[in-house]
Amino acid sequence: MHKVMDNFAIKINLLIFVLVFVLGCQTNQKEIMKKSSSNAFYVGTYTDSVSQGIYKCLLQKDGILKKIGLAAKSNNPSFLAKSSDQKYLLAVSEVDRNSTGEIVSFLIAGDSLQPISSSSSGGAHPCFVSVNKDGFVLAANYTGGNVGLLRLNKNGELSSLLDVEQHTGKGSTERQQAPHAHSAWFNPLDNNIISIDLGTNELWFSYLDTLEQKLIPSEPQKLSMDPGAGPRHLAFHPNNKWIYVINELNSTITLVEKSVENKYKKFSSISTLPNGYNEPSFCADIHISSDGKFVYASNRGHNSIAIFNVNDLDGSLRLVNINPCGGSWPRNFSLSPDEEYLLVANQKTNNIVSFKRDKKTGLLKYSSEIEAPNPVCILF
Repeated sequence: MHKVMDNFAIKINLLIFVLVFVLGCQTNQKEIMKKSSSNAFYVGTYTDSVSQGIYKCLLQKDGILKKIGLAAKSNNPSFLAKSSDQKYLLAVSEVDRNSTGEIVSFLIAGDSLQPISSSSSGGAHPCFVSVNKDGFVLAANYTGGNVGLLRLNKNGELSSLLDVEQHTGKGSTERQQAPHAHSAWFNPLDNNIISIDLGTNELWFSYLDTLEQKLIPSEPQKLSMDPGAGPRHLAFHPNNKWIYVINELNSTITLVEKSVENKYKKFSSISTLPNGYNEPSFCADIHISSDGKFVYASNRGHNSIAIFNVNDLDGSLRLVNINPCGGSWPRNFSLSPDEEYLLVANQKTNNIVSFKRDKKTGLLKYSSEIEAPNPVCILF
């Protein structure tokens, strides 16, 4: 009897071991697939030469870049965004079709993107798109000088245009003779929206009425940047109090602080260029590390990435280094999901460069590069 019981116990233990091993392997495989998938990224391009649309690439663990191939044919997909559930990709079609561009939605299916729907962006030459957790979509239309509101449903289908925030006014330079909306951002905490207009030289503030599906102007509605600054993009500090606005025309970053009453105030600005540099250069993109310690900015012309340390007491920036970008005209760049690497899209030299990032110092070290046709946006 004891022998039978012992054999039974051995079989039970063996079965448990096999189940644990198999489930463990499945879990590990899922983790590996998830990790591998998270290091894949999409490249938005201009299609006026050899590019055909949106490309997919891979950042390997050692920092080496690998081309996967064309994910979808698309017309001037110069800026990309993903839905919060990571199932769908949105791309602008930066064109002027009867004075309006388009936003296009795709299903992410392996190494390909399957077109689902398209809708008017509300103005000519959309150059930026963002989407919040509820599926509301903002499109910044550069030539149209406005911001369009749409919505993405659970099936990845875009609504028709819901509302348009039309900007008015102008700045003080030749590039600022009319409104030029360059980006539009959802506040991470609420339904407040910041739209950046290079042409009027202002930040525009509004509130998203989710019931009426309209953009309601805030009070005050605008905040002016320094004359001739030409604001373009921004980065939210993790404390949701400080905002860093990158200015294209005068190559600076401006610190904007938000009060508890949701009022915004402009503070100090700092140059992204070396002292004494007087050649033409234009800022493009800005990102902040998730720990809030470092801000990165791209210089087109000087062809570099400027690295700043954030003062954790007042949010002010201190220049740490200006790193060559490994090409010409660094348009958009991105931190990898684990922030171990920083990838730069060099538009004029048709290449993407990866840099190993030191999380303690913020400094960058060249790692790898690949060819890419007219790259202007990187999206993990």
